[in-house]
Amino acid sequence: MAPPDTGPVKRSVRIAGHPTSISLEPVFWEELKRIAGVQRIAVSRLITDIDARRTGNLSSALRVFVVEWIQAERPLHDPGAG
Repeated sequence: MAPPDTGPVKRSVRIAGHPTSISLEPVFWEELKRIAGVQRIAVSRLITDIDARRTGNLSSALRVFVVEWIQAERPLHDPGAG
């Protein structure tokens, strides 16, 4: 079985009413869709919210957002706990 394509996928989205394209790996698109579902908003709305807070590249900001969301979802591991 061949590994899934993990290269960036370009998608067109509207941010604050303006069309743009974003390239992200499929796993990030999947997680953005999941997070938007949890928040009960459209993926484009989630991206618009992230875009409003970013200071650098949008694709990078989206990746960082996804990683930080996943980290916040997971309980902290306490090595001293039995």
